[in-house]
Amino acid sequence: MDFSGINWFAVIVAAVSAFMLGAVWYGTLLFGKRWQTLTQLSDEELAEANMGMIFGTAFVLTLIISLALAVLINAVLPAPGLVSGLLLGLEVSLVFVATSFGINYLFARQPMALYGIDVGYMVAMFILMGAILGVWR
Repeated sequence: MDFSGINWFAVIVAAVSAFMLGAVWYGTLLFGKRWQTLTQLSDEELAEANMGMIFGTAFVLTLIISLALAVLINAVLPAPGLVSGLLLGLEVSLVFVATSFGINYLFARQPMALYGIDVGYMVAMFILMGAILGVWR
């Protein structure tokens, strides 16, 4: 991978933005309670979780996704911008993420509503990160 053209500030901003989107997406404003019901996690189980480890690891993974998307944008988009970055984020999320989740959710026999919530977030996250990284190449 060629990291020479990477705007590291943009990678961090894209990751933080995606992480904040996740807080809204899985919070009480949007799908938090529905997601909790579909995953069959009780309030007690959520309260007992090591949230520092979960959030910390999730942020590192989001940062890795942001970096990989930045590398991809630099490699395949000759003139990145808002729309081209957004569209590449959409394409990557639909082709790789939504399909991969689909396979796993089918075999795990997870509800389609849970698939919709989780994949919906991933698609929105990739679109947001692609837009940010496309603009700030």
